Amino acid sequence: MSDPDLTRFAELRRDLGMTLAEVASELGISERTVRRYEKGESEPAHAEIIILEQKVAQRRPLVAEPAFRFIDLFAGIGGLRIGFEGIGGKCVFTSEWDRFCRESYSRNFPEDEDHVFNGDIREFTKNDATLDMIPEHDVLLAGFPCQPFSIAGVSKKTSLGRKHGFLDETQGTLFFDVAKIIQRHQPKAFLLENVKNLRNHDKGRTYATIMKVLTEELGYHVEDRIISSEPWVPQKRERIFLVGFKKKSGFSFEDLQIPDQPWPKLGDILEPEDQVDDKYILTEKLWAYLQAYKEKHTKAGNGFGFGLCGPDDVTRTLSARYYKDGSEVLVDRGKGKRPRRLTPTECARLMGFEKGNRVWSQCVSDTQAYKQFGNSVVVPVVEAIAELMEPHIRKAVGDKSPAQPAQKDLYRGARLAAVG
Repeated sequence: MSDPDLTRFAELRRDLGMTLAEVASELGISERTVRRYEKGESEPAHAEIIILEQKVAQRRPLVAEPAFRFIDLFAGIGGLRIGFEGIGGKCVFTSEWDRFCRESYSRNFPEDEDHVFNGDIREFTKNDATLDMIPEHDVLLAGFPCQPFSIAGVSKKTSLGRKHGFLDETQGTLFFDVAKIIQRHQPKAFLLENVKNLRNHDKGRTYATIMKVLTEELGYHVEDRIISSEPWVPQKRERIFLVGFKKKSGFSFEDLQIPDQPWPKLGDILEPEDQVDDKYILTEKLWAYLQAYKEKHTKAGNGFGFGLCGPDDVTRTLSARYYKDGSEVLVDRGKGKRPRRLTPTECARLMGFEKGNRVWSQCVSDTQAYKQFGNSVVVPVVEAIAELMEPHIRKAVGDKSPAQPAQKDLYRGARLAAVG
């Protein structure tokens, strides 16, 4: 798929699903040269383009018939979608109100004439007629807004005298829009994601309401689990996931496959230091401020401060405010050197959007990219949950045969090859 904003070289790399390092190795050039080619700062040799075009022709697969249809609500940049396309599903409807997220989502997922992309989900939940405009689907995915329930979000809203939780009229009630869609369309299964503080918000009353709606009013069998991302990526990020099936199934979070140790460390996702732009290094003024801020709170017995990380460390949770000062995850550059922020590419790796042959195209500013990754799900965690749900989804939609690995890989490869 051609994109006027991309160089031909960048299009070919993404069609191949190769990382910068892999393309550099394939062509026998440096990653720095690859970056210049991608940005149009220098022209690749004709032979280099021919090599990549031939590899695209050899690797482009046919799209397999989808095993099920799903919708992606409060989609962000598509972290949930990746996991469920990976098990053979087809996304038929996406809702995301943020225009910058929509830009990233559109860039990284192929266009499909059967797919509906909408902004505000509330335009579809006004009444039965608008609800019926949402395509029929087997699985519903929703990472409904977490700010009304997160510890940081509640603290900020309280300090400003604002309402939080279900009383937040702009975000807190959006769970009920999800409930309306479930009630109208009766999907065979759903996956909901939120911050782990959802369980404790308002002394547990918020979560009790959600569970009552899902189980008693909508009639789903629901399992939940708080999962840390640390076994999959070098980041301590805990989120709660709720899986529901309309008919009782054998699904259990107890069967979730946790990767064996040793688990990833920060050094596994860092770019070579000599290839990182100096703009990511903290200024003297900001570094002095962060050190003074940490010292002040340390003396007061508080835990506030920056998180300085080396290659053998696991980071704190990446947040949407990372663009401000990068304080929660600063990369240690050695004694006497000011630390730096993660680059957007490193954030993509920290969240699992770039992993193995999977690549991610940044089409927004660094500020917006940081916000997007900070608000996202960790993709490998979702992939693990999707794979756990897969046999139960297939059984629910009437497919009694287990998925064949080759078919799953074919569908996943088709998505990667079509991106651009």
